[in-house]
This record gives sequence, C-alpha cells and structure tokens, in this order.
Amino acid sequence: MHGDIEKILIAEEVIGKRLDVIARKIHKDFFDENSLQVVAILKGALVFMADLLRRVPLELEIECLNVASYHGGIESSGQVDFLDRKLPDVSGRCVLLIDDILDTGRTLAAVSEKLREMGAREVKTCVLLTKDKERAAAVEVDYSAFEIADEFVVGYGLDFDGKYRNLPYVGVLNPSVISS
Repeated sequence: MHGDIEKILIAEEVIGKRLDVIARKIHKDFFDENSLQVVAILKGALVFMADLLRRVPLELEIECLNVASYHGGIESSGQVDFLDRKLPDVSGRCVLLIDDILDTGRTLAAVSEKLREMGAREVKTCVLLTKDKERAAAVEVDYSAFEIADEFVVGYGLDFDGKYRNLPYVGVLNPSVISS
C-alpha cells in the first residue's frame, strides 16, 4: 500500500470481479446495436474504461473527452469546461458515457446533455464509483460498479493533483496529504 493512502477501500480483485458483472450487463443491453459509441471522460475514466471494455465483446468505437471540473482541488469548481476543440460525432448513435466517479453530478449531467444536443439517439452512463451524497445536478447512472461514502478517494484512475491514478485499487487519501 502507498504511504499516502489511509486505507484501501476497494481492492484490485474486487474491482475486477465487479467489472465482469458490469460488462455482462452492457453486452446484454447493447447486443442488438451494430456499433456502440463509447465516450470516456479524461483522464479519470481511462483505467476503468480500458479494463471494462476489454470485457465487452461488442463492436465499439472509443472517443475521449477532455473535461475539467476540479481544476486541481478536492471539490468541484461548479463549472464544467469542455477542453476539446472538436467533439466526437454521435449523431444517431447509441452512446455509452464512461466516467470515474459520480460526485456532484455536474460533469455527467453536462456531458450527457451535450451528447444529446449533438444528436445521440441514446446516452447511457457508466461510472466506477457513485458517492452517497446529495448532488448539485440531478443525474442517474445506468451502470455503477460501487457506491461509496463521501470520502476523498484516489487510485484506479482517480487522482489528487495529478497523482495516484496508477494505483491498482481505490484508496482513501490521508487527510494530511490533502491539507499540505
């Protein structure tokens, strides 16, 4: 375990088993589609997306959106910024939107709305973690691997100040690291 981690919340093996379950649900729900458009929100969703989609035996296309709402802090800034100049063409497509965590709901709500405005036929959302808390934006997720308490977590793609994304588990960051 990394020294800055207070405790491991979700072990690597547990994540793997849960991804198997989520992948089967996605395969079942999108089995009749000719091609599934996957849109992942950078950078947090990369690890989750890669491990999940290797388990989904469907024809799919992957695009990534560079979106920011935390801007290096531990709380959402309240503003969702689309950092890409060009967004993926989703017109008439079924889209699976993947993000690392449902926290305030602002990012998923803003990106889902944007994809629908761009003509997506259907947008389903998938997150690794759903925080048990009141949300700033009303949003429901179609697939959530784990529900967690309102703690600051890192690992498995989630970061603090750009660090810890490569940890193979989800851990609670020691509060002394956050305050330093």
